[in-house]
Amino acid sequence: MRHLLILIFILLPFRLSAQERLRIVEWNVENLFDTLHDSLKNDTEFMPNSPRHWTRTKYWEKLNKVGQGIIACGMDSTTCRLPDLIGLCEVENDSTMIYLTQRSLLRKAHYEYVMTASPDERGIDVALLYSPFAFRLIKADTLRIPPLKDMRPTRDILHVEGEVITGDTLHVFLLHAPSRRGGELASQPYRLHVADHLCAAIDLLRKAHTSPMIIVMGDFNDYTNNLSLQCIYAHGMTDVSAQATGRNGAKATYRYKGEWGSLDHILMSNNLCAKVQTCYINDQRFFVEEDKKYGGIRPSHFYNGMRYNGGVSDHLPLILDLQLSEE
Repeated sequence: MRHLLILIFILLPFRLSAQERLRIVEWNVENLFDTLHDSLKNDTEFMPNSPRHWTRTKYWEKLNKVGQGIIACGMDSTTCRLPDLIGLCEVENDSTMIYLTQRSLLRKAHYEYVMTASPDERGIDVALLYSPFAFRLIKADTLRIPPLKDMRPTRDILHVEGEVITGDTLHVFLLHAPSRRGGELASQPYRLHVADHLCAAIDLLRKAHTSPMIIVMGDFNDYTNNLSLQCIYAHGMTDVSAQATGRNGAKATYRYKGEWGSLDHILMSNNLCAKVQTCYINDQRFFVEEDKKYGGIRPSHFYNGMRYNGGVSDHLPLILDLQLSEE
């Protein structure tokens, strides 16, 4: 791995200016928090004196493992190049993104980023990292989700508009839908509520632009056949990650009590689907560990509850390659 990291950093200045393939990653990185208390958020479990003992040492370990994971998403049997767009879920604030992009193992990759500043009570947000060599930012905005009755404030949806090397404009939506806390059925209206706001934004884009190219990705906290996803499909979006699996045994991005299921998805407007080259789950050895209770493998958690585990994240990354122009 060390030699591959060195090779990638050497090759960084020589990225092709006429790049016609776009590699996209979506990843819930499992609680990327700093060690400082935000008085407006319930983040006290990520403090040095908390039951987690969230020290700066663990914080830096987490940052570098996330950076290493992003680098690993640029390596496969035929290519060795960094991803162009990375959608991250469960990141705390601007400080964590500055440290990730400028001071971690990613510091020589020259990623830039945009992120939300949501009313989520725990203080978690979403962020989009992008390579300025492959994606020229035009604008970014957020969609605030007004809570329903008895619904906790949730994460904003990030909308980013940018130009790729072919001159085409991409609209990227990144979301982290409300969790299943309280049970799937009890919490389902909250995820449908988020999906409704997303669909309204998609409809507005189509009114303002002729055949816009749209990508929606994130942690939906729902599976492919759930109602919130079906709502989005009805607005001309296709889950191109629906059949994604790993190459080393992972059947989905998440495993709970021995059962695999993908809560993470990448959806695309129909005018982009034909450009998809491949979509798969990164289950390289770095990301997984033995599932001692249920057998096989599972994502290598950084924490198991309040117990430090020393892995990476409880979710596996999705990787998607787009061919931007005709070969």
